[in-house]
Amino acid sequence: MKSLLIRLIFIFIPLCLLVHIKAMAIEEPKFTVLLKEDAFEVREYEKRLSAVTVTSGDMDQAGNQGFRRIADFIFGNNKASSPESSASEKIAMTAPVVMMPLKTESGNADNLASGLKVKESNSWQVEFSMPSAYDANTLPKPNNPDVKITSVPNKTYAVLTYSGLNTEKRVQEKIDSLKAWLQQKGFSEKSQAILARYNPPWTLPPWRRNEIWIEIAWTP
Repeated sequence: MKSLLIRLIFIFIPLCLLVHIKAMAIEEPKFTVLLKEDAFEVREYEKRLSAVTVTSGDMDQAGNQGFRRIADFIFGNNKASSPESSASEKIAMTAPVVMMPLKTESGNADNLASGLKVKESNSWQVEFSMPSAYDANTLPKPNNPDVKITSVPNKTYAVLTYSGLNTEKRVQEKIDSLKAWLQQKGFSEKSQAILARYNPPWTLPPWRRNEIWIEIAWTP
């Protein structure tokens, strides 16, 4: 029994590392680190194209629905950019998948003064960045009208990186930690907190990379 357990460990660990390495190879939006302090960073992201959808439900429900909807688009439910072509095109997966709360169960709109609580939010924006090889003229068009292509300008985000699972309670704790750091640094918030997840669901918690982003006004 002990020898079997040892063999399984030697098989399982390399597989986990392989999944981790493959995840690292997926394209991510380009950014420059402007400030780093422990798990906190300030990053300037370059402009990019994103596929965006708005979903409803709690954090997990909305995230799953949004992921399936945009994954359907990049896996081929689209029309090639050329007007002469009716073909579809597979688009490479990128990371992270990001989601941001839009309103509360009571229907109140985004309120930066108080901040939306994760547990209270029932409407979410889910977003995938598109591969940098595309521009607005070459990216295929979604067939699903609930998926929109948007141009995201250069933005500066404060970021908190952490590993493990994402429950509503844990995400809220990380948001509160990032907000406290921003207050300590004197940075002004320009957006609701955004949850960014980089790994597929079968990745073990210690190897999962998660981040909280908040857009800020940056003055060096």
